[in-house]
Amino acid sequence: MLVLLLLSMPVAFAMGIVGIVGFALIRSWQGAVFVLHSELYDVFSSYNFTVIPLFIFMGQIAFHTGISRRLFAAAYHWAGALRGGMAMATVGACAAFGAVCGSGPATAATMSAVALPEMARYRYDKALSTGVVAAAGSLGMLIPPSVVFMVYGILTEQSVGKLFMAGVLPGLLCAFVFCAIIYVQCLLRPELAPPAPKSAWRDKFVSLGGCVEMLILFVLVVGGIYRGWFTPNEGAAIGAAGAIALTLVRRECTWGMIFKAAQESLVTSCMVLFIVACAMMFSRFLAVSTIPMRLAEGLTALTLPRYVTLALILAFYLVAGCFVDSLALILLTVPILYKPIIGMGFDPIWFGVVIVLVTQMGVITPPVGINVYVVGGMDRSTPLQAIFRGAMPFLLGIAFTLLLLTLFPAIVTFLPNTLNP
Repeated sequence: MLVLLLLSMPVAFAMGIVGIVGFALIRSWQGAVFVLHSELYDVFSSYNFTVIPLFIFMGQIAFHTGISRRLFAAAYHWAGALRGGMAMATVGACAAFGAVCGSGPATAATMSAVALPEMARYRYDKALSTGVVAAAGSLGMLIPPSVVFMVYGILTEQSVGKLFMAGVLPGLLCAFVFCAIIYVQCLLRPELAPPAPKSAWRDKFVSLGGCVEMLILFVLVVGGIYRGWFTPNEGAAIGAAGAIALTLVRRECTWGMIFKAAQESLVTSCMVLFIVACAMMFSRFLAVSTIPMRLAEGLTALTLPRYVTLALILAFYLVAGCFVDSLALILLTVPILYKPIIGMGFDPIWFGVVIVLVTQMGVITPPVGINVYVVGGMDRSTPLQAIFRGAMPFLLGIAFTLLLLTLFPAIVTFLPNTLNP
């Protein structure tokens, strides 16, 4: 599989080919063909997977109706005059937009178009401004509704609703840590971010009107799941319908916009679901090869303390995330490592959040760094090296957040434990 990946074969095909051929060599070609068509059919016809295209569609509607621009404007009015305030506003807008988008690269692309021109207008350092967008865009992976959480929940048969709840506090904590890093950077080097003019209190309160749609969608979807009013699948449908209803209220809904949002959602959803289907084929091969069971036995037989073993696993994820896309990495490794981790006594919901947080580092580290490439594609005047350099301080922020979650796991488990069954 590594050879195929090095030959630039798409991750889905690499997993699918290795999974089917491996299964055939261990069992039979007839069984491998059955796995091929059954996994494709099961994934694309599964009711559980409808949560993915519906949440993606909700995010596309939010993007095409300008919610991201209004969120940034509100954050700018309230934080723009602080030292590094526009960069902090970008972090806040990314966190808020991630709550209706669910995708890190999509959040980075959207906020690049919105925030980078504004920071350039106030002569912000290019490395800082692009690095902030790339790093803060990764918050879309952690703050619900997250596509990565959906896939992890389906793979491990954990509650997607509980995973959504588990990501709320860590996501807000990570955003706060990012803002602290920006403040310290600008305190040490004031030339990085000249202060923007102060906004009048009237403008500040008026700008909050631009956050109403996001708050309505977030409270409706996440609050409804939290209260047990509906399942994550039903919440996704309600969120998508709610997004369309809000565009009708604002008189911004057109057939062209609906068609474009549906088209982009279809393309993204098919890509994600095809990767999931091929990962399932690879998981079938792993199951018949007994590799996960042998690894579980080996890890549990180690005399190392469980936190040392966890640290080694997280170090592996950090290195692997530099070369493999975060979603693909989770699909490749969770079927192998999930049982050993649970066997060591770690909470599966907590482990899901930790894994997402570690793979979040991978979207801003070379050579893959998908968010960096997204920002670089949106701002071709800034070299990729400068964007990577600007994003590096935020790796420390993610690592610090990870340390806090390890020391205080209740940050993750508090909200899921209060979730209605």
